Amino acid sequence: MKAVFLRAGALLRAASLAGCATTTGGDGGGSGRYGTEATRFHLGEPIARAPIAIEAVTPAETNTPEFRTYADIVARQLTRLGWTVVPGVGSSEQVAIVNVQQRSMADVRRPPVTIGIGGGTGGWHSGVGGGVSFPVGGSTRPLVGTLLEIRIKRRSDGTVFWEGRASTAAPPAAPEAQPGTAVEKLAAILFQDFPGESGRTIRTR
Repeated sequence: MKAVFLRAGALLRAASLAGCATTTGGDGGGSGRYGTEATRFHLGEPIARAPIAIEAVTPAETNTPEFRTYADIVARQLTRLGWTVVPGVGSSEQVAIVNVQQRSMADVRRPPVTIGIGGGTGGWHSGVGGGVSFPVGGSTRPLVGTLLEIRIKRRSDGTVFWEGRASTAAPPAAPEAQPGTAVEKLAAILFQDFPGESGRTIRTR
Protein backbone atom coordinates (compact mmCIF):
# COMPACT_ATOMS: atom_id res chain seq x y z
CA MET A 1 0.00 0.00 0.00
CA LYS A 2 1.46 3.34 -1.02
CA ALA A 3 1.65 6.09 1.56
CA VAL A 4 0.75 9.20 -0.39
CA PHE A 5 -1.67 10.32 -3.05
CA LEU A 6 -0.21 11.51 -6.35
CA ARG A 7 -0.87 15.09 -7.43
CA ALA A 8 -3.79 15.95 -9.67
CA GLY A 9 -3.24 16.43 -13.41
CA ALA A 10 -3.19 19.57 -15.51
CA LEU A 11 -6.94 20.06 -15.93
CA LEU A 12 -7.56 19.60 -12.21
CA ARG A 13 -4.91 22.14 -11.30
CA ALA A 14 -6.17 24.67 -13.85
CA ALA A 15 -9.80 24.51 -12.74
CA SER A 16 -9.53 23.88 -9.01
CA LEU A 17 -10.30 27.49 -8.06
CA ALA A 18 -13.52 27.48 -10.05
CA GLY A 19 -15.04 24.30 -8.63
CA CYS A 20 -18.34 24.11 -6.78
CA ALA A 21 -20.03 21.30 -4.91
CA THR A 22 -23.29 19.42 -4.70
CA THR A 23 -24.36 16.52 -2.52
CA THR A 24 -26.24 13.40 -3.58
CA GLY A 25 -27.76 10.56 -1.60
CA GLY A 26 -25.50 8.10 0.16
CA ASP A 27 -25.43 4.33 0.29
CA GLY A 28 -27.44 4.09 3.48
CA GLY A 29 -24.75 3.11 5.94
CA GLY A 30 -21.42 1.41 6.35
CA SER A 31 -18.43 3.36 5.14
CA GLY A 32 -20.74 5.76 3.29
CA ARG A 33 -20.91 7.89 6.45
CA TYR A 34 -17.33 8.96 5.70
CA GLY A 35 -18.36 10.21 2.28
CA THR A 36 -17.18 9.91 -1.28
CA GLU A 37 -16.08 12.91 -3.34
CA ALA A 38 -15.63 13.19 -7.09
CA THR A 39 -14.62 16.01 -9.43
CA ARG A 40 -14.50 15.94 -13.23
CA PHE A 41 -12.93 18.40 -15.69
CA HIS A 42 -13.14 18.56 -19.47
CA LEU A 43 -12.75 21.01 -22.33
CA GLY A 44 -16.46 21.47 -22.98
CA GLU A 45 -16.20 19.88 -26.42
CA PRO A 46 -17.83 16.72 -27.83
CA ILE A 47 -15.79 13.69 -26.82
CA ALA A 48 -15.28 11.28 -29.71
CA ARG A 49 -15.17 7.57 -28.95
CA ALA A 50 -12.25 5.72 -30.50
CA PRO A 51 -10.23 2.60 -29.64
CA ILE A 52 -8.70 3.29 -26.24
CA ALA A 53 -6.03 1.60 -24.12
CA ILE A 54 -5.88 1.72 -20.32
CA GLU A 55 -2.46 2.30 -18.86
CA ALA A 56 -0.92 2.93 -15.47
CA VAL A 57 0.82 6.18 -14.56
CA THR A 58 4.01 4.12 -14.50
CA PRO A 59 3.90 2.08 -17.77
CA ALA A 60 5.82 -0.83 -16.22
CA GLU A 61 2.91 -1.41 -13.82
CA THR A 62 0.31 -1.70 -16.57
CA ASN A 63 0.52 -5.50 -16.86
CA THR A 64 0.73 -6.27 -13.14
CA PRO A 65 -2.16 -8.32 -11.69
CA GLU A 66 -3.05 -5.52 -9.28
CA PHE A 67 -3.36 -2.91 -12.00
CA ARG A 68 -5.23 -5.25 -14.32
CA THR A 69 -7.95 -5.46 -11.67
CA TYR A 70 -8.32 -1.69 -11.74
CA ALA A 71 -8.09 -1.56 -15.54
CA ASP A 72 -10.89 -4.10 -15.91
CA ILE A 73 -13.13 -1.95 -13.71
CA VAL A 74 -12.40 1.17 -15.75
CA ALA A 75 -12.79 -0.78 -19.00
CA ARG A 76 -16.34 -1.78 -18.07
CA GLN A 77 -17.27 1.86 -17.57
CA LEU A 78 -15.63 2.98 -20.82
CA THR A 79 -17.31 0.16 -22.76
CA ARG A 80 -20.67 1.17 -21.32
CA LEU A 81 -20.05 4.69 -22.61
CA GLY A 82 -19.26 3.53 -26.15
CA TRP A 83 -15.49 3.10 -26.21
CA THR A 84 -13.72 0.06 -27.60
CA VAL A 85 -11.02 -0.92 -25.13
CA VAL A 86 -7.91 -2.44 -26.69
CA PRO A 87 -5.03 -4.21 -24.92
CA GLY A 88 -1.41 -3.21 -24.90
CA VAL A 89 0.67 -0.16 -24.07
CA GLY A 90 0.84 2.38 -26.90
CA SER A 91 -1.69 0.53 -29.05
CA SER A 92 -4.24 3.32 -29.61
CA GLU A 93 -4.54 7.04 -30.21
CA GLN A 94 -6.71 7.50 -27.14
CA VAL A 95 -5.45 6.36 -23.75
CA ALA A 96 -6.89 6.37 -20.25
CA ILE A 97 -4.20 6.88 -17.62
CA VAL A 98 -5.30 5.37 -14.32
CA ASN A 99 -3.81 6.08 -10.93
CA VAL A 100 -4.93 4.33 -7.73
CA GLN A 101 -3.52 5.20 -4.33
CA GLN A 102 -4.34 4.17 -0.79
CA ARG A 103 -3.14 5.50 2.55
CA SER A 104 -3.92 5.18 6.23
CA MET A 105 -6.01 7.96 7.78
CA ALA A 106 -7.48 8.82 11.16
CA ASP A 107 -11.08 9.82 11.86
CA VAL A 108 -10.83 12.20 14.82
CA ARG A 109 -13.97 11.93 16.91
CA ARG A 110 -14.76 15.08 18.89
CA PRO A 111 -15.48 14.33 22.57
CA PRO A 112 -18.80 15.52 23.97
CA VAL A 113 -17.46 16.74 27.36
CA THR A 114 -15.34 19.82 28.12
CA ILE A 115 -13.91 21.26 31.32
CA GLY A 116 -13.88 25.03 31.74
CA ILE A 117 -11.01 26.95 33.32
CA GLY A 118 -11.46 30.53 34.54
CA GLY A 119 -15.12 30.72 33.67
CA GLY A 120 -15.12 28.82 30.40
CA THR A 121 -18.56 27.93 29.10
CA GLY A 122 -17.67 25.19 26.68
CA GLY A 123 -15.90 24.78 23.38
CA TRP A 124 -12.45 26.09 22.67
CA HIS A 125 -13.14 29.70 23.65
CA SER A 126 -14.60 30.97 26.90
CA GLY A 127 -17.53 33.35 26.93
CA VAL A 128 -16.96 34.46 30.54
CA GLY A 129 -13.96 35.78 32.46
CA GLY A 130 -11.34 35.26 29.79
CA GLY A 131 -10.92 31.58 30.64
CA VAL A 132 -10.56 28.65 28.25
CA SER A 133 -11.94 25.16 28.13
CA PHE A 134 -10.56 21.97 26.65
CA PRO A 135 -12.00 18.59 25.68
CA VAL A 136 -11.76 15.60 27.95
CA GLY A 137 -10.81 12.33 26.35
CA GLY A 138 -11.53 11.89 22.66
CA SER A 139 -10.48 9.17 20.29
CA THR A 140 -9.38 8.48 16.76
CA ARG A 141 -10.60 5.76 14.46
CA PRO A 142 -8.31 4.33 11.78
CA LEU A 143 -9.49 4.60 8.19
CA VAL A 144 -8.20 3.59 4.80
CA GLY A 145 -8.43 6.31 2.16
CA THR A 146 -8.61 5.41 -1.53
CA LEU A 147 -8.03 7.76 -4.46
CA LEU A 148 -8.87 7.02 -8.10
CA GLU A 149 -7.60 9.42 -10.75
CA ILE A 150 -8.26 8.98 -14.48
CA ARG A 151 -7.01 11.11 -17.36
CA ILE A 152 -8.22 10.46 -20.91
CA LYS A 153 -5.95 11.95 -23.54
CA ARG A 154 -4.80 11.84 -27.14
CA ARG A 155 -1.52 10.04 -27.43
CA SER A 156 -0.31 11.99 -30.47
CA ASP A 157 -0.23 15.42 -28.86
CA GLY A 158 -0.71 14.57 -25.16
CA THR A 159 -3.89 16.66 -24.84
CA VAL A 160 -5.97 15.62 -21.82
CA PHE A 161 -9.61 16.12 -22.84
CA TRP A 162 -11.29 14.59 -19.78
CA GLU A 163 -10.02 14.14 -16.26
CA GLY A 164 -11.53 13.09 -12.98
CA ARG A 165 -10.58 12.12 -9.48
CA ALA A 166 -12.62 10.52 -6.72
CA SER A 167 -11.80 9.58 -3.16
CA THR A 168 -13.41 7.75 -0.28
CA ALA A 169 -12.53 6.39 3.14
CA ALA A 170 -13.60 3.35 5.13
CA PRO A 171 -12.63 1.48 8.30
CA PRO A 172 -9.93 -1.15 7.62
CA ALA A 173 -12.36 -4.03 8.15
CA ALA A 174 -15.02 -2.68 5.78
CA PRO A 175 -15.33 -4.11 2.26
CA GLU A 176 -14.78 -0.62 0.82
CA ALA A 177 -11.27 -0.59 2.30
CA GLN A 178 -10.29 -3.29 -0.19
CA PRO A 179 -8.76 -1.66 -3.28
CA GLY A 180 -10.90 -3.47 -5.85
CA THR A 181 -14.18 -2.72 -4.08
CA ALA A 182 -13.22 0.90 -3.50
CA VAL A 183 -12.16 1.43 -7.12
CA GLU A 184 -15.41 -0.13 -8.38
CA LYS A 185 -17.36 2.39 -6.32
CA LEU A 186 -15.20 5.35 -7.29
CA ALA A 187 -15.23 4.52 -11.00
CA ALA A 188 -19.03 4.36 -11.02
CA ILE A 189 -19.21 7.83 -9.47
CA LEU A 190 -16.57 9.31 -11.78
CA PHE A 191 -18.33 8.12 -14.94
CA GLN A 192 -21.84 8.90 -13.68
CA ASP A 193 -23.62 11.25 -16.12
CA PHE A 194 -20.45 11.36 -18.24
CA PRO A 195 -18.74 13.71 -18.92
CA GLY A 196 -20.22 15.47 -15.90
CA GLU A 197 -20.30 19.19 -15.17
CA SER A 198 -16.74 20.44 -15.46
CA GLY A 199 -15.35 21.76 -12.18
CA ARG A 200 -18.24 20.62 -9.99
CA THR A 201 -17.48 18.40 -7.02
CA ILE A 202 -20.15 15.87 -6.10
CA ARG A 203 -20.26 14.25 -2.69
CA THR A 204 -22.18 11.27 -1.38
CA ARG A 205 -22.70 10.28 2.23
